[in-house]
Amino acid sequence: MKKTNLDNLLSKEWIITNGIGGYTSSTITGANTRRYHGVLVVSMNPPTERKVMVAKVEERIIFNNREFQLSTNQYPGKVYPEGYRFIKEFSRVPMPTTVFEVQGAGLQKTVFMVQDSNTTVIEYTNTSNIGYQLWLNPLYAGRDYHGLLHERERNDFYMVQNSRYQVIYPYHGSEPVYFRHTAGTFVEGRTWNENLEYHVDRERGHDFREDVYSTGYMSCMMSPGAKVFLMFSTDENVMDASPEHLKADELNRLESLVPEEVSSPFLADLLVAGDQFIVQRRSTGGYSIIAGYHWFTDWGRDSMIALRGLCIATGKREVAASVIRTFLDYLQEGIIPNRFPDYKDDLPEYITIDATLWMFVAVYEYDLKFDDPAFLEEIYPKLAEIIDWHMRGTKNNIHMLENGLLAGGKDGIPLTWMDARINEYSFTARAGCAVEVNALWYNALKIMQYISERLRKKENTVITELAEKLKRQFGLSFWNADCYLNDLVTEDNEADPSIRPNQVYALSLPFPILSREQEKQVLENIAEFLVTPYGLRTLDTYHYKFKPSYSGDVWSRDAAYHQGTAWPFLLPEYFIAYLKVHDHSEEAKRQVEAQLLALKDHFYKEECIHGISEVFDGLNPLEGKGCIQQAWSVANLILLIMKERLNV
Repeated sequence: MKKTNLDNLLSKEWIITNGIGGYTSSTITGANTRRYHGVLVVSMNPPTERKVMVAKVEERIIFNNREFQLSTNQYPGKVYPEGYRFIKEFSRVPMPTTVFEVQGAGLQKTVFMVQDSNTTVIEYTNTSNIGYQLWLNPLYAGRDYHGLLHERERNDFYMVQNSRYQVIYPYHGSEPVYFRHTAGTFVEGRTWNENLEYHVDRERGHDFREDVYSTGYMSCMMSPGAKVFLMFSTDENVMDASPEHLKADELNRLESLVPEEVSSPFLADLLVAGDQFIVQRRSTGGYSIIAGYHWFTDWGRDSMIALRGLCIATGKREVAASVIRTFLDYLQEGIIPNRFPDYKDDLPEYITIDATLWMFVAVYEYDLKFDDPAFLEEIYPKLAEIIDWHMRGTKNNIHMLENGLLAGGKDGIPLTWMDARINEYSFTARAGCAVEVNALWYNALKIMQYISERLRKKENTVITELAEKLKRQFGLSFWNADCYLNDLVTEDNEADPSIRPNQVYALSLPFPILSREQEKQVLENIAEFLVTPYGLRTLDTYHYKFKPSYSGDVWSRDAAYHQGTAWPFLLPEYFIAYLKVHDHSEEAKRQVEAQLLALKDHFYKEECIHGISEVFDGLNPLEGKGCIQQAWSVANLILLIMKERLNV
């Protein structure tokens, strides 16, 4: 079905983050299309425990005895108001800015957040020669960002007004929201805005209707060139700050994210987008990495993969070291957490076999970039502990076989990145010896050798001999007669010949485990069956389990998640392998640059403006799906472009 102009506008989203897990996000129309949208989404226990405090702000202008509503909402069976018709322009850089024009009257709306604070500021400017009355109505939610609010559940929204700002308590005992406006008069008028519909939630098989609350509206006479700021925060100290100064500080911060030597506008914009994922974690006092927005927290696997592009390649030495320390602080039996929970009373999860091994790759690339033997010395005991636990066996039946391969998994528990599961059913359990896990295991052993030599430790002949043994066994176990790598080998030596992208890591990781001729053959297999313009398919289209579309309810989407769905974060790994096999020739670089144009176009024009989506359909991929802004999707593009010095 062809999209209408409204459909097209509603499909384009934006997000701004605050460095502690909070954010502000909506569509370019201002209509919220999912429960995760909001003017102020706070993180109460950084970077987790997120709450939608302020859902949106309704705008209208009044002049010549006429009222024009600039907002857009979806209700059952209708769209009202239709303010999107007055949008003249939207720009994302440096801050999300919307320009409305109504019969010669112009209004510019700019949104930004205060870094390291749960604070959103909206600036309204009269850009025309016509004076008018501006009417602004904040709508509050005050609920968990995974949930929805309904009138029957809440009758609070207690408000205190002082001479400078308002304090709104969404419910008894809740954290307050502080609201300040720099001009105009506030008129109290309490009412529910009922039955807002979020069509993305409906498409994803979730509840999709919500009621939000208004305590009243702000009215201001706007002469030509006049400005008014709205400030929403859970930090009372910010209320006395100048919004003009806060904006200037944020503009300076955004500019500082791009080194002077970066000449590519695309790379510059990727660096700013990538910074959105770097957050402070209160529990450790250090840094961590959000896996994706809107709903992910900081995941071990995603953090270790994304760390290389977001922090190491970009020269953020202290941040990179802090992220590694954050996860090592939670080391248990040689395993770092796969996921930190949403809520402080819950415990971290350790359902992973590869996250810890990815950390070795991150440590290796960290040292190549920063030449930091002191940091290696600091973490060396824990690295040695990790290797030891993996050799003798640890959580979730992770253990080394006599032939050196690393196996893991039991009772359908998915330990690899292909971890979609509903209740006790796993769609891609992959118990046994996974191909990418053993490529990572080999690299972890080689990196441990490298670190030991760097620190002049006594040679560990067990690790040296094991690495050599594993390299020999890898080819024997995983090489398929059709010249690619089997995806999995069971402990009984039964091979799963499914053509999946996991084999790419045997080529893209730092330490080669195949011959150059084998690498070329694997690359050809991936190119023939798995490459799309936006990512690598998770399963070839001829496989009987292939799912062409990532859509529908939770079950349908999880069933397709790793059974054909294309993932952008894998594409740079393929290109790194491609350039390696082609000796980084100029012609190979030109080929890669040309093939990156589709993702570049997506970054600027589709779904999340200045973002890279989590996934695309496996067959006929056209639009981004899943998370609108995914850490490793952005990070691996940065890594590829900076590492290979591509001109994109």
